Amino acid sequence: MNKAIIGKKIGMTQIFDDKGVVIPVTAIEAGPCVVAQVKTEETDGYNAIQLGYGDVKEKHINKPEKGHFAKTKLTPKKHLREFRVNTVEEKVGDEIKADVFAQGDKIDVQGTTKGKGFQGVIKRHGQHRGPMGHGSMYHRRPGSMGSTSTPGRVFKGKKLPGHMGVQTVTIQNLDVVRVDLDKNIILVKGSVPGPKGAVLKIRSAVKASK
Repeated sequence: MNKAIIGKKIGMTQIFDDKGVVIPVTAIEAGPCVVAQVKTEETDGYNAIQLGYGDVKEKHINKPEKGHFAKTKLTPKKHLREFRVNTVEEKVGDEIKADVFAQGDKIDVQGTTKGKGFQGVIKRHGQHRGPMGHGSMYHRRPGSMGSTSTPGRVFKGKKLPGHMGVQTVTIQNLDVVRVDLDKNIILVKGSVPGPKGAVLKIRSAVKASK
């Protein structure tokens, strides 16, 4: 089956390998998660498991969520995420911890990027600025909007200022450098989306490089 778990980004640090090479890593608190629901091809048309992560008081969840957890007789969880799998081997109530992954595994990490608010084209799209001389009237603006009478409009897809960040991003083929089973922490080489404390979906790499 495809291995999967919900995690929380703790932050970045660096470690040294056996040869003394510095490796930048992201520390992720992976689980413990509980299987809140199981979906199969017979009942739902596809195979998937729903994982719950993080305890929450019952007064902080809505009525449908209360019914969902009451049906399975599980303690309410703050975060619910669904993962598609090839075959369903888990049962409702099973606990999944960081040991689902091991050193050397390839994983995909999905999260929500940091919000940057309203930004211009230089920061949002990496465009170049205009001349900074006093006579120039075009320093950090978007550039030409297109022709005049023909077509007489701005083409769709024109890169303009606007809201930046808060997007769902998946980083693929990250290496698991180390797994701490006592603290349920996995160290992943490189960076992952989101700020500290961001909730992440972690699963086996779909396009693992050989």
